Amino acid sequence: MQQIQDQRKKKVLVSCFKQIGRCTVSCILVLLTQFALTLVPHFFPASSLLVQLTLSVVVLVFVLGLGRWCRRIVGVYASAPALVFFNLIFIWAVYIFIVRQAIPYFISIVFNIEVTLLILGVCSILSSDPGLVTHGSSDANKLIETKAFGVEAHNEGSALLKRVRYCKSCKAYIKGFDHHCPAFGNCIGQNNYVLFMILLAGFLTTEASYIVCSSQFSRGSQILGGTWFETDLAGSLVVSTMLFSLLQVIWQGVFFTWHLYCICFNIRTDEWERIGIEYSALYPINWKKYPEFQFVIQSQPGESFTRVMFKNPYDNGYLQNVKEFLSVNG
Repeated sequence: MQQIQDQRKKKVLVSCFKQIGRCTVSCILVLLTQFALTLVPHFFPASSLLVQLTLSVVVLVFVLGLGRWCRRIVGVYASAPALVFFNLIFIWAVYIFIVRQAIPYFISIVFNIEVTLLILGVCSILSSDPGLVTHGSSDANKLIETKAFGVEAHNEGSALLKRVRYCKSCKAYIKGFDHHCPAFGNCIGQNNYVLFMILLAGFLTTEASYIVCSSQFSRGSQILGGTWFETDLAGSLVVSTMLFSLLQVIWQGVFFTWHLYCICFNIRTDEWERIGIEYSALYPINWKKYPEFQFVIQSQPGESFTRVMFKNPYDNGYLQNVKEFLSVNG
């Protein structure tokens, strides 16, 4: 008995040291990335915004590639949620110690509240239940029965059970599974989809606010468009974090729009996977994996084949889809 307890304690200690190591690597990678980005406004202060954004992407790709190579040598990999957290903290620190002095008091309070709520939201989604189907639950029993008999449930009570999907990353079945989000270290499913969308909107809002504040600081300090000698470390940090935030807004805006589209048509990312074109319409490639999306068209007299087309059984119109999203996932 004592030996079993010792083994458990050893496993817990090993897990803790592993997490500490991953967080340490993540922190170092964030600092390396952010300070590498300062090279762009430092050496190219008079360049256009488009040029600086392009150079920032090149620096990010280079640093991340270098970091991946170093992590393979060390054997400790970064944690995606830790990268999100430390980047957020770094930008907040730049705001507090540099940008804040040029920003009105009320706006500063609003921005600090935005960041605080965002951090609380990230911590919340990390520990949230996405809709895990646990062993012994009624959903788990129905799922086992369904898989055992090789049929799909068609009654009203098991309508949501049709959308129980398996997550390879978590090695678990999730109700209303949309995708596994590495950035938040959790699956996005029926129970936390609304929180996920709120967080996406929160990131976009906070990053847009920082872009406005840092732009105001840069104009007031005459950093933008300055010469090589006029841009010090503080000024470079402000501009580089502004460029980083702008890049985040661009890809997160596309990602947010995509999820709004999926909500309006009541289809999940896992059900799409990729985009294809058939009969001049967009359709999800992954639909062939799920029988409920398969609409069988019987062959006409004289034809020897049966056509299977895509049909979304969950699409009830935009308003009803949004209403269902808010009621089921809320």
